[in-house]
Formats: sequence, C-alpha cells, structure tokens
Amino acid sequence: MKDKVLETLKKQNNAVTCEELCSLIDNGNIQVKEIEEVQEILNKMVQKSEIYYTNKGKYILFENCKDLEIGEISVHPKGFGFLLLPGEDVHIERGMLNGAVDGDKVIVEVVSRHEGLEGRVIRVVERNLNNLVGEVKFVHGKAFVTLEDKRNLIIELEPSSLKNCVEGTIVLAGIVREVKKNHYLARVNEVIGHKDDAGVDILTIAYKHEIYPEFSKKTEKEIENIPNEVSKEELVNRRDLTDKVIFTIDGADTKDIDDAISLEMKGSNFLLGVHIADVSHYVKPGTALNEDAMNRGTSSYLADTVIPMIPHKLSNGICSLNEGVIRLAESCVMEITPKGEVVDFEIFESFIKSAKKMTYSAVNEVIMRDNIPEGYEKYADTLKKMNELAHILRNYKTRKGSLDFELDEVKIICDEFGRCCDVQRRVREDGEKMIEQFMIMANETVATCIYNMDLPFIYRVHDIPSNEKIEDFMKFVSVLGYQVKAKLKDIAPKTMQDILEQLKDKKEFETLSANLLRSMRKAKYQRQNIGHFGLASECYTHFTSPIRRYPDLLVHRLLRKYLFDHDLKDDMDKLMMKIDAIAELSSSRELAAVEAEREVDDMKMAEYMEGHIGEVYEGKISGLTNFGMFVELENMVEGLIKISNIGTDFYVYNSDVMAIVGDASKEMFRLGDAVKVKVIGASKASKQIDFALVRGDGNGNSKQKSKV
Repeated sequence: MKDKVLETLKKQNNAVTCEELCSLIDNGNIQVKEIEEVQEILNKMVQKSEIYYTNKGKYILFENCKDLEIGEISVHPKGFGFLLLPGEDVHIERGMLNGAVDGDKVIVEVVSRHEGLEGRVIRVVERNLNNLVGEVKFVHGKAFVTLEDKRNLIIELEPSSLKNCVEGTIVLAGIVREVKKNHYLARVNEVIGHKDDAGVDILTIAYKHEIYPEFSKKTEKEIENIPNEVSKEELVNRRDLTDKVIFTIDGADTKDIDDAISLEMKGSNFLLGVHIADVSHYVKPGTALNEDAMNRGTSSYLADTVIPMIPHKLSNGICSLNEGVIRLAESCVMEITPKGEVVDFEIFESFIKSAKKMTYSAVNEVIMRDNIPEGYEKYADTLKKMNELAHILRNYKTRKGSLDFELDEVKIICDEFGRCCDVQRRVREDGEKMIEQFMIMANETVATCIYNMDLPFIYRVHDIPSNEKIEDFMKFVSVLGYQVKAKLKDIAPKTMQDILEQLKDKKEFETLSANLLRSMRKAKYQRQNIGHFGLASECYTHFTSPIRRYPDLLVHRLLRKYLFDHDLKDDMDKLMMKIDAIAELSSSRELAAVEAEREVDDMKMAEYMEGHIGEVYEGKISGLTNFGMFVELENMVEGLIKISNIGTDFYVYNSDVMAIVGDASKEMFRLGDAVKVKVIGASKASKQIDFALVRGDGNGNSKQKSKV
C-alpha cells in the first residue's frame, strides 16, 4: 500500500487530505480497512519526514512543494546558517534559525529567491545528540567537549568517564541528560586519540559521521575461522575459469580488488566476462560479520585512510581477486554485437585465477599511446580489443541518452605522518572509462535478468529531475547570456544530453555541468525499479563491488537464491520488507560516507595550503555569492575571495547579471573568468582557504607564475 500512496502523491502538485488521497488510489476503489492503513502510512511518513503535513491537515511530498526543503543545516560561528542541498544551498539569517543548531535535520521554507535562496527554519526534525565528537578542554577544573562540527552546545563531561583524558584528547561522547537549554551532561564512550597524533584528524571526521574503524569483538572472533586460501571443497559445482585469460585493472595502490574481466570473440561479436568476488560465500546472514557490514553499508575512502566494510582479512585477502591465486567469483558473461547490444548472457558461480594485477596508468599507456610496459606484452592485443568494445558501448549508451558530466575528482596525497603533502586533479583516461563501461553493462544485465523474472530485488535508481529544478538551471544559464534550446515538458536523458552539448564550449562549462548535476535527484537504492535516469538505463543495480558496497553483497545472495539454488520458497512479503530496510540503510550510509569524504578533502586541502601562504596561483571563478567569489585552482583546491579582498572599489553581487560588479569602475567578475589569486589564509581547523585577488602577477612581472 505504501507504494500506491507514494505513487499517487508523486502525481499531486498540491497538498491533499487523506480522504482526497484515498479517492485517487485505485480510482477510489478502496476498502474501509485500507483507508485506515493509508492514514497509518501517512502518519509514519510524516514522523520520518518523508512527506510534509501542512497546517491545513494536508499531505505533500517535499519534492512537489516549491517552497519547502528538508535537509541538514550548517550553522556558522557568526550565527547564520545554510541548509545544505544537492543544488543551491539556502541561506538562513540568525533570527530565522528557530532554535536549530549545526547538524540538525530541519524543514526550511524558502522565503526569497531574489539574490540566491533565503529561508527560515519552520521545524527541527531531528537533533542527533548520540554521536558527539570533539576535543576535551578543561575550564576551572571541569571537563568539556568542544565539538568538531562547531555546534553551539555546552557539553560537560562526567568526571568518572574521563579515562585519563588530557587537554586535546579527541573523544566520542554520549548525552546523559540535559542540564538546561543547550547545556548537556555527557560521558566519554570512546577515546579516539590526541589531536596531534597522526591520522586522528581523519578519524575525528569519520566518527562524527558514525563511521567506525573497529569491528565488533564477535566479528573479530568469527574471522579467525575464515581461511586464507580457497579449498578444493569450495570449488564443487562452480565453473572452472582458470584456463581463461582473466585479469584485473585498478589503481596502483588498490588492495581490495573485487572485479576482473575477460574478452573473447564469437564471430564478430564480443564475449565480455565480468567476474566479481563472491563475498557472499564468506559473509553469511545471521553472523556478526554480516551485521557489521550491513551497518557500515560501504567502505569509506578518506584521503589515505580506508575504513573497510568488511575486515582486511577478507577485503584484501580471501575475497580480493589477487594475482595468481584461485578465488571464488560470480560471473556475468555477455555476448555483445558490434553495435553494443547484449544479445545473450550467462550468470553463474565460478572460480578464477587472475593472470595479472594491472594498473590504470600502465593500461592507458597500452591503449592510448601504444607503449607496452614490461609484463604487458602478451595482453596488449586483448586490451586494445577491450578498448574498442568500451568505445562501442560508450557510443551506444550515449545514443540512448546516457549522461557523462566529465567532472574530475581530487586526489589527496599524505606523507608518512598523515600530513597532506600534495593535492592533484585525478585524471580519468580510457582505462578508467573502459572498466566503468564494463561494470555498467554487467550491472544492467544482472538487473534486467531478475526484473524479467518478477522477483524481489534491490535496484540502483535515479529518478527523473523535477521540471522546476531544470527550469531554474535554464534561467541561471540565460542570465549568463546563453540561449539553450531544450524541451522541458517531458524531460528525458536526451534532454540533459542536449543541454550539456550546447554548453560544452563555454568557459563556465565545468561550473555549469556541476550545477546541472546538482539540479538532478540523488541516486539511491530501492526495491521498486524506476530506472536510472543518468545512465539512461531502464533497469540497473549494483553487482560489481561486493567488497565495498553492501547492496552488491545482497545482489549476490539473491542471485544465488534465484539462479543457482532455485530457491523460491521464502515468504516473499517478508523478503521484500527486508530488502526495503537494507535499501534505506544503505542509501543513508552511502550519503554519510560521501559527506565524510568531502569533509576530509576540504580539511586536507586547507592543511596543504597552510604551507603556501603568500603564494600566487592562477584559477577560475567557480562560485559567486553576496560575500565574495570562490576560485578553483588547477589542482581543484578551492578558496574564497571575500568582497573586501577584490579591490579598492565597492563591489556587490548583482543577481540580474550573475556577476560581482564594481560600483565606480563597473569591473565585472563572472563564473569561469580566469583570475590570479594570492593565498592569504588557510585553516585546517575550520577547513577554509582565503584568497585575495592579484592584479597582474602582483609583482610587476607578468611572466612569473606559481604552480600548485
């Protein structure tokens, strides 16, 4: 029934009462008991903030409510805040916070769209006080925690829980009771380390997002019984692929290898094999190991620190498809035409022996520059054929409307003491794109197979973006002076593709494509298949990374249940409920990992720039606000030029022309403009970098440049 309620609410642009909703479900053919069930579902959805309950007793989805947004609020030490959204953040003045503090989940009403979004908090949905991370400080003999996330709360620690804590110790604390408003008594639940210890800075952020490095004692006990090698007994009833040329391609420092590939020809068709580590063979339901993996949901990659979903004994050992050793796998072998269409496939249990652990850098030398590194000679022809297939698949997906925003990622490099010593732009070449295409094809094939069997499954879905968000983006583009033609009545992947194509030669393209991406909904996991908009896929799942993602592990279990064991005896209603719960938890944990990764990157980039104060760099304007402009350097480090550091003129942000303009000089700064900046401040603690605008090179020498 909940599916019907959601589906009906999605079609309603206006809020409706429970009675009005019931009249729309199944054309009003609904029983009295079902009406009671609908009311109960609505109440639960309101409690979980999945929908909004208006003052007039009506219900509406947040995505259909133009002026309401829900999310986490970030409150600045100066008192104002921002509602953090995938698109443009909503600015909230001090007097509009309605008691909300940093980190609260809130409902915000957008009250102005004139110069950026302005809003007010109308409800605090959730105040999480169970996971407080911060630094111990002593004041007049009492111990307090200064929270890492800068929430304006007084957290006093019970003396009996201090566990030899000293000034500067980083702890995880839990609330015992409220002393008075915004003043709480807490106890130390865990000592993370001292703030000056190597790696504690990253762990502090991880703990804040409930990403814990330690596994339970029960899990540690269980993995003692997991073997280091695959036994002969485990190979029974599995297809032997050890005579096939199968290898892996990953980053040079990757240790948890969960996918391997192979390629043969069948006439003019390609036989692409994607062989994925069978983690489900070792991580069984009902075990502490499974419980820990499910609660983590994903591995977290925080700069040079990996907090794995499953212990290293599995992730880097028996489950990892290491070179030259037998490993258990679930294989998907697809027959693909020269046009890129899958005409046949097989999904089966297997065991493989990877012939070589290849690296992206070496593979790119082979397929892009025809340089054959030592040890790659006998694989060169296969790699080139694979790259040919990857381009076929990429073109095929592009014709269907698949989107590629070509957004680069940052790579943080730390020294032996955990300090950031370099920041680089991570380059994606044909090798990376090839593996991406092969994994997409395997994920689609597996999802389509089970979908056609009409059995409960977990899908990776990406909903159609709202017309309003795309219209806002188009207005943004038009203010910049660009005319883009697009049919917004029925938004399809091709629509977005056409928009990107028309903007690709603009100087602001990187910023525009990032903004367009933020205008779209977030991908998530769910049991109901609605397709994947961004990939222009009618049916998609995550099958290819069970070492690092729990939904993939669940997919492997379901494949075994349905395809290998032919077990269809379970209570399907109970199974669907289980899948729903896992999908919701996995989506939530994925979001936490992404936020932690972004926060660590910001911290490490600020740490790096602390050592470059006074240096001059070239960059591009990546964002404009009322208080200044953000500039991104070549290595993706981003800093803020405050209005006061632009020049001697009086500068203001003019939303009509989307630019910062000088009052007297009429000097104009717009997105994508190339500028020269000097680093005037950087703080690892606040994760902020400050620039000042430099005229010329700042030294009277136009040839002098600084490089990051």
